[in-house]
Amino acid sequence: MILCDIGNHSIDFFHDGKIWSMNHSEFQNYKPKEKIYYISVNKKITNRLKSDSNFIDIEPYFNFDTIYQGMGIDRIAACTTISDGMIVDAGSAITVDIMSNKLHLGGYILPGLAAYEQCYCGISDQLNFRLKPNIDLDALPQKTTDALSYGVIKPILMILKDSCKDKMIYFTGGDGKFFSKHFQNSIYDRTLIFRGMKKAIEALN
Repeated sequence: MILCDIGNHSIDFFHDGKIWSMNHSEFQNYKPKEKIYYISVNKKITNRLKSDSNFIDIEPYFNFDTIYQGMGIDRIAACTTISDGMIVDAGSAITVDIMSNKLHLGGYILPGLAAYEQCYCGISDQLNFRLKPNIDLDALPQKTTDALSYGVIKPILMILKDSCKDKMIYFTGGDGKFFSKHFQNSIYDRTLIFRGMKKAIEALN
């Protein structure tokens, strides 16, 4: 069984413990030989796949109780795997959700690291630098490249620490491994969303 998570900027697949990715251009020419079970936050791609019988949208398979309005199916899939803790999906956006005794308490959304880079570049060409993940967060920066990274990474870590309290933090997404290194009470699980998808499918059988 191949699982597929269609995001706004990339598409991830999971099969037999392996994960691989495609960009949207590559996906347009993708012709699977077997059924693909997918979730999607990209309406344009979702509408295109409705006429392809090889792709099965499993969003209706999820039964997730929350009063949060407009919650993406990828966040729902991740949350269904955790009974108690904080789920952080650090991708093109950083989504944060809190679960307590299987109840979704709410969550929030931050820009992803790449989005911050684009934001700085849009302000000035003088701020067109890549962020440095290994920036020293215990000392005030003394040059612009360090100042940009400090100004992004430290506030993100501070809001995450404030939100988690004493809960376990479950990180996923492309930048999740980096953020997880800053927390002792954390686990990085690249398969978190896919485990939620698999759980929803198995619940129907």
